[in-house]
Amino acid sequence: MNNTAEKIAVTPSIDTTGYAATSEIIGKEAAKLLAGGSVTAVIGYKAGRLAGTAIPHIITDPAKASELIFSPACVNNLALYLTKAKKEIRRAGKIAIVAKGCDMRALAGLLGESQLKREDLYIIGVACAGVKGNGPANSEPLTAGNISRKCRECSVHTPEGADLIVGTTPDLPELTPLEGEELARLEAMTPGERWAFWKEHFSRCIRCLACRQVCPFCYCEQCMCDRNRPQAVETTPRPAGNTAWHIVRAMHLAGRCAGCAECERACPMDIPLNLLNRKMAKELKALYDFEAGLTPVEKGPLAEYKDNDDQSFIK
Repeated sequence: MNNTAEKIAVTPSIDTTGYAATSEIIGKEAAKLLAGGSVTAVIGYKAGRLAGTAIPHIITDPAKASELIFSPACVNNLALYLTKAKKEIRRAGKIAIVAKGCDMRALAGLLGESQLKREDLYIIGVACAGVKGNGPANSEPLTAGNISRKCRECSVHTPEGADLIVGTTPDLPELTPLEGEELARLEAMTPGERWAFWKEHFSRCIRCLACRQVCPFCYCEQCMCDRNRPQAVETTPRPAGNTAWHIVRAMHLAGRCAGCAECERACPMDIPLNLLNRKMAKELKALYDFEAGLTPVEKGPLAEYKDNDDQSFIK
């Protein structure tokens, strides 16, 4: 008989027991704000119909504040609901919003681009240990195995600049930076190999525009890529048009992207869009020592001109 004990790999769990208390505090704060007339609506999350899921939720009645929750399923970047794409919500008056750290970076960017006014917002910041990545909905606990890739390298677990910060960030296990490793692998490729990598991914694009629709920074009421007179980017899902669309979008987000990875989460074709955004962010950090979304009054280096700008790239 072989008495050698088989070693079983254990996936470290991530402590989210505090999320229940966080949900209760969010509900009480929302009820107080609505009942007192401080805000006209609260944008947050509520439990979805399937166990272990959550969906965006907007309440205007303090009696419904108890519906608000926070859990590892609260993946959506709610800053989207404050953009021009959802302008009917902002007409109501001052809005309260529940924001994770990555959502706060999006709010900071929108404030810096004069798309929002700080006095029109009440921000309920949530200390977030992480949310679940793409996969089947379930009520399993958050672990190193199912946590979102973006959360493995998050530097804003505790949001700053909110009117109220709820909860505390627990001790987190050391997580392998999967996106960082993938980015390093891509950077080690030859230009031809990188082109083949992205060409293969972009070939699957069906031009559903889910990446645009879910991005807080794609707030233009008419996208130039929808125009056909003159046509900037071919609108059919063909290789040339797909490549042009994704490159134009990546350049448009350079110095602005909050790193929420909603574009990648929403993509039905599993295109690693956040890798492209992260590469752009890395280049801006190296060239201009700039990171998007750290303060609400900043302008990215590609959004303003300075006399002392580095012009070495001009040949």
